[in-house]
Formats: sequence, C-alpha cells, structure tokens
Amino acid sequence: MNRFEEIFQILSSDSKDDKIKVLESLSQTNNPEIIRKIISKLDDPEIAVRGEAFSSLFLNKNKISEFLIQGLRSQSNKNIKAFSALILANREDRDAIPDLDLLPLAPSSMVRSCALGGLGYLCSSQSSSIIRNCFEDEALQVRKSALEAFFKIGGQILPNELERLTNDADDELKFLIKKF
Repeated sequence: MNRFEEIFQILSSDSKDDKIKVLESLSQTNNPEIIRKIISKLDDPEIAVRGEAFSSLFLNKNKISEFLIQGLRSQSNKNIKAFSALILANREDRDAIPDLDLLPLAPSSMVRSCALGGLGYLCSSQSSSIIRNCFEDEALQVRKSALEAFFKIGGQILPNELERLTNDADDELKFLIKKF
C-alpha cells in the first residue's frame, strides 16, 4: 500500500487518534485529492478530528482556496460549509467574498452565522446590505453575527433597525447594540 492509499484508509477509519496524527502531518499538502479528503473531515463525528482538519487547512500555505470555495458551493453539509467559510476568512481570502455573500440565505443558522463572521473578518463593506438583511434573522446567533460584522465594516445602524435587533435580544446582543 502506498502512502496516498494509507492516508485515505486512515482518514476513512474509525480511529480518532490515527486520523488526528495523519491530519497533523498534512498541513502542507498540495495534493487535490488529499485536500478534498481533509475538507470532508470537517464533518467527522469526532470534534477533535474536525478541529485538526480545520487547523491543517488553515495552516496550509499552498493555494487551496479553490477547494474550500468548492466546499461553500457544493451541496455539502452545514459543517463543511460553515467551517470552510471560517477557514477562508482566517486565511484572509477576499476571493471568497462572492461565495460568502450567498451563504446568509442558507437554511442552517450555523452556516449563516459563520458566513457573516467571515464577511466581517474580511471587512467586506460591499456586503453591507447582505449583512444588514440578517438583522431580522429568526436565529439570535445570526443577528449577533450580523451586528458584529456590521460593526467591523463600519456600518451605521438605523433607528428602526435597533428596534428589530432588540426583539427577544439576550444580554450579549444588547451589549453589542450599545457599542453603536
């Protein structure tokens, strides 16, 4: 069995420790098939494996953004979409902004929240209307993410938006609103 086959076998196994060990060794791979396999581990049942996959992709200095953007575009699950959004933002990949702009419409509140966080982290002022539209999201965490993103891009909250934002707000959201 060659190294490539061994990597795939381990990453497809049930051994959390073996998967983590292999993922640690792959942070500089540029093999497209291995990168796709690492991205698939963003949805591993084990949180520690998901974290190591995230770390491996974040630390990878190669040009892997196209694979992460494919993760945003695909019909993949919420973990892959959400974590890919965060990795792209942390890698400061502004080319991902058009794809991140589409995610605040996703069915998953986690994906919406992560996309908004990414847009804020990238200081995507061109996304201000998309971010602003999320002030009315039914999920409190999404509204928090929208407000934080809006704050990062220097947006100005309108008086009528304050009322909508404070609807069923918790202490954290009220604190964020006071920052404005």
